[in-house]
Amino acid sequence: MPNQKPVDSRVLLNWRAPWRFRQDHRTPYIKLLKTSAGTRNLKLGKIIHAHLLSSDQLSAYNVIGNNTLLNLYVKCDQLSVAQEVFDGMRLRNIVSWSILMSGYLHKGFCPKVLDLFRSMISTVDGQRPNELLVPNKYVLSTVLSCCADNGLLFEGQQCHGYALKSGLVFHRYVKNALLSMYSMCSEVYGAMTVFIEVPGSDIYTYNSILNGLVENGFLGEALNVLRRMVDEHMDWDIVSFLGALGLCARLKNLKMGLQVHARILKVNFVSDQYINSAVTDMYGKCGKISAARKMFDKLEIRNVVSWTSIMAAYSQNECYEQTLKLFLEMDLVGIRPNEYTYAVLLHSSASLTASGFGSSLHAHIDKIGYKGYVVVGNALINMYSRNGNIEAATKIFVMMRFRDSITWNSMISGYSHHGLGKEALAVFYDMLAEQKLPNYVTFVGVLSACGHLRLVEEGFYYLHHLMYKMGIEPGLEHYTCIVGLLGKAGQLDVAENFMRSAPIKWDVVAWRTLLNACHVHRYYGLGMRVAEVLLQLNPDDVSTCILLSNMHAKASSWDGASRMRKLMKGRNIKKEPGLSWTEIGNTTHVFVSDDNKHAESVQIHKKIRDLLSEIKPLGYVPDVASALHDVEEEQIEGSLTYHSEKLATAYALMKTPPSAPIRVIKNLRICDDCHSAVKLISKVTNRLIIIRDVNRFHSFRDGHCSCADYW
Repeated sequence: MPNQKPVDSRVLLNWRAPWRFRQDHRTPYIKLLKTSAGTRNLKLGKIIHAHLLSSDQLSAYNVIGNNTLLNLYVKCDQLSVAQEVFDGMRLRNIVSWSILMSGYLHKGFCPKVLDLFRSMISTVDGQRPNELLVPNKYVLSTVLSCCADNGLLFEGQQCHGYALKSGLVFHRYVKNALLSMYSMCSEVYGAMTVFIEVPGSDIYTYNSILNGLVENGFLGEALNVLRRMVDEHMDWDIVSFLGALGLCARLKNLKMGLQVHARILKVNFVSDQYINSAVTDMYGKCGKISAARKMFDKLEIRNVVSWTSIMAAYSQNECYEQTLKLFLEMDLVGIRPNEYTYAVLLHSSASLTASGFGSSLHAHIDKIGYKGYVVVGNALINMYSRNGNIEAATKIFVMMRFRDSITWNSMISGYSHHGLGKEALAVFYDMLAEQKLPNYVTFVGVLSACGHLRLVEEGFYYLHHLMYKMGIEPGLEHYTCIVGLLGKAGQLDVAENFMRSAPIKWDVVAWRTLLNACHVHRYYGLGMRVAEVLLQLNPDDVSTCILLSNMHAKASSWDGASRMRKLMKGRNIKKEPGLSWTEIGNTTHVFVSDDNKHAESVQIHKKIRDLLSEIKPLGYVPDVASALHDVEEEQIEGSLTYHSEKLATAYALMKTPPSAPIRVIKNLRICDDCHSAVKLISKVTNRLIIIRDVNRFHSFRDGHCSCADYW
């Protein structure tokens, strides 16, 4: 009527009017809608909805009926229709908002969840004019889950503030959701604050904080949480055991792992595949490969998780060939590998430098559609980098749509290991531009790249300023990189003073880095002092003895070189025999110095003589002193011509197409003579020759090496 006053919504809710009476008669339709939602029967639900609309039996003020429709469309994945129903509601209660927010959460539409939450706390509720609709513990848990799944730490912290202000933080649902959010956002301090300061914890609480601490590397704190779980006599579930086993594996604490395994047997969780796989993984990481295999062999049912766990156990214990054999066995029984299986296999093939097998795996991964997984992409980058194919690693990196910190670190470290400092720093700058946070490992690669480029000022800036700004405490590896940087820049006195004054306990690797710099720059006085320190730390260190002997030889101090050889003989210090190998097709060909056991030895020796004849006009002069006095290399006097790396390089040149790159692996440091020869061989053959020795990759192209003659 024209002069009728607006009706207060509170009056409508309390008025037993005919429309309210008719709602009671529509109860069967409500039940049918609930049944349609429970069975995901969208067709029946739409029929009922259409009937209610055509017969004018569904009012915009009918909260229960509209909530039931919301539930139907959300469960049937019709979120756009659910949104239309929600928008048409004149009255909404807490359930209305919760249903729609949960639907968007489960479909991964995080912005929609956050928009609804903001709208909810700022909209005037029709049931209570001028008051805000207050979220409950379930709504807040939904929003926190959204923040956790999408790594939205800032928004999660805002929700934490709201939870504190409203008192909802004391509800266990909210506390557990906060713990999960902080853990998944790698904000361990926030998670520990909630865990300690908010009273009331259940097994889910302990599981969240334990797994968060383990995943983020806070193993000491995780151990304390595990002790509290035991002291408070919590009833463990499967997630608890998985977290405890993961902690034992990370700590390599076999004694504690045995205790957890005993508890698993006591509560009879031995039939769970995930538990059995975690036990296998724990034994593998603790170095008990036989126990891991025994656990695997006892399994009546083996799925891809259990197969992957035992392969990872062998791979972690450097049994790489056995890992690949297990993959063949798994394939024979018809178990399809997953992304983690391929990651383990790629790691093993990288460690074996089996580039042919790795390339075959890559082709198989592309064929079955696993190339989009981040863990697979990371493993491919690592495999190609370690096999000397940095171009292929770069291609994988560029094609990856999603990258985590491991992706960026692998590419930075890969470039650094190949001596490509500019490329490594370019990736680092891209990482910062994309607002990805560097971590401890990132700066090891960055400082190593600075070393290749001799960027002393930049290196110290990263060490003293940028790392502290990002909350990363420098460790031994970073300080060792600075020593290497100063050594490559020729600032050996500065490097010595840095080592004397830095607040770090230096290890053998750091002092050997300085000794190697002394060797390269012929800084023999300092080298002798550094060698004394090294021999005090480890009197039987073969690398130190060899470097010191080489320094004596280069200084023409033959008495000193002779004394070092006598010292090594008296202490029974033996150098590992020098080996070089190259992969042709699917066959690996291994060579030792003066090798004449290969089926094509005659042709290989002739090829080397021809190559040396070609490079002599370019200035090649055999390093006779190196052959006579350099025990670092082949322990053979007077056999420069047929060193193992020359043999492998010559054979690869014989057996590969003219444009193909040559890849050779050597188990020791490449000798001075071979380094000089291969540089010139790369020029006369117009080939890229990549030799990976014990220290680094040497990429020879057009008469130059990526190491700039510093190795």
